[in-house]
Parts: sequence; structure tokens; C-alpha cells
Amino acid sequence: MTAPTLPPHSSPTAPAPAPAPGTGTATGTPAGVSGGPLGQTLHAQVITWFDDNARDLPWRRPDAGAWGVMVSEFMLQQTPVSRVLPVYEQWLERWPRPADLAKEAPGEAVRAWGRLGYPRRALRLHGAAVAITERHGGDVPTEHAQLLALPGIGEYTAAAVASFAYGQRHAVLDTNVRRVFARAVTGVQYPPNATTAAERRLARSLLPEDERTAARWAAASMELGALVCTAKNESCHRCPITAHCAWHLAGKPEHEGPPRRGQTYAGTDRQVRGKLLAVLREAHAPVPQAVLDRVWHEPVQRARALDGLVADGLVEPLPGGLYRLPLT
Repeated sequence: MTAPTLPPHSSPTAPAPAPAPGTGTATGTPAGVSGGPLGQTLHAQVITWFDDNARDLPWRRPDAGAWGVMVSEFMLQQTPVSRVLPVYEQWLERWPRPADLAKEAPGEAVRAWGRLGYPRRALRLHGAAVAITERHGGDVPTEHAQLLALPGIGEYTAAAVASFAYGQRHAVLDTNVRRVFARAVTGVQYPPNATTAAERRLARSLLPEDERTAARWAAASMELGALVCTAKNESCHRCPITAHCAWHLAGKPEHEGPPRRGQTYAGTDRQVRGKLLAVLREAHAPVPQAVLDRVWHEPVQRARALDGLVADGLVEPLPGGLYRLPLT
């Protein structure tokens, strides 16, 4: 994922040679990384690279505000930037503040979500907007604990908003950052399938002590994973820390953990759910069951997908076999 531009930062201490790969602890966390040579090297070189190569994205601009950052974080979960951009801009034009979204029915959030996928994110964002309006006077809270207490917001999103919107010092661990840390410090090709306690300790140990620099580091390491240290076809020749990357120095050994499974879509319940929601998004009146039956040929899978949408609160059943996007 990505992050907005933060205020200028003070340059970290000048780089020093990194320790040899494989010298970390059993948990993969090198001792004293943050204030040691490796941490100083990574901070300086990755942030300098980011200053020269960061993409110009709307949620990185100063006028995006904390709400713009929060919207982008919800939308960018498991969704590429190219698909998010048009929906993001339409969303902020229609709902420039949380209170604007909170006044609408949750079904309108689902409708505006379009084909971004994982539409429960739209309901969660709507729920967060309602809570922000009711609890915080319509302003996205500044405190990490307050962000974490909002519905639909987990540890990652709370840390990302606090860091990217308010310049605070938090470990922001998305898939891109985890991959950069796994390769550069731990010396493996891919991180575990789920975030581990060891990864969290490593991320905290890598945080610069200075708050503004830490926020910049969070954005920079994420961008490095998105553009250079990618899951496939990584561009090591363009990486600012290749000379210090434990995985590269070890000869880029192949992944030895559990098989990494790519996500499939065609023929899955996800595809059927998407087709059903597409019909409901286009309709501004309740839709008969017979219309929904046309979107997928297999009745058992179609019924299962529709039942799942109802259970998730994305679709509201009405008497007479009618369905609509939720109003409450």
C-alpha cells in the first residue's frame, strides 16, 4: 500500500556498512538495529530513494487530509493503485468528510465501491465514518488507540493513518513492507503467510527514533516493496539497498516455506457474489429473485453466494423475493 507525503524530515545519520547476513537473532531481529549501522543505512538510503521516486498519488498530497488517507487505506487493501484511483477520486468528491458519508445509507457506500472487490470494506468504512461523526465531531481521531477503537479498523490501518496522516511513529506492516524486511534483514525470499510476532519485533526495531523520520520510513519502505522489491520479477538493480540486502548477498535462495498460493477468481463464490452485487448496484429499486437468478447458471452456488451477501450485511432481503442494497 501507499502513503501520503509527510513534512520534511531530518536526514538520518550517515550510512555505515551493514553486518553480514545471517547475524540476527533466532527471531530474525538483529540486536540494536534501529540505532545501529544496519538501521542507519536502511533509513538513509530508502528514504533518499523515496524522495526521488515516490509516485504522485492523491492521498499523498497535503490537501488529502486524514480522511483521504483513511479512505485510501481501506481501498488499497488487496487492490492495485490503478483500480483504486478513479473510485477514490469519485468517493472524495461525493463524501469529502466522514459526516457526509455517515448521512448516507450503507448501501450507497457499497454502490459507490463499484468493482474494487471485497465490498465488506465499504460497509466497514461507512461504519467508521458513522463512529467518527458520533464520537469525534466528524474529525478522524489523532490517537492510535482511538483509531483502533473505530469499527472496521485493525492494527495495520490504525498505524497507517496515525503515521501517514499525522506523522507519528508506528510500525506499519503491510505485505510490501513485510517482504522488504524479510529479504533485506532476515535473508528469505518471502515473509510468512500471516504476520508473526517476530516480524512485529523486527519492524519495531527498525523504526527510527525520530518521529518524523519514522513516519517517512514507513512510507518509503512500503513504496520500495510496491515498486522495486516486488513479489515477482524484483528489480534488484534499481534497489537502493541491494549492497546491504541479506537475501541478495546470500545469492537469493529460493523460498523454502509452505507453498504460496495465488488467488483465483474465475468460477469462485467471489465471482458469483460480484455478479450479484453488480446487478444490485445498477438498480435503484428492489430486484426480484428471478433477475438475480440470471447472473449465474449453477443454482446451488448462486444461492450460497446470495446467502453469504445477506449474512455479511451487503444485501437486504425483502418480502416477495426482492433484494436491495442495505438501507440501515
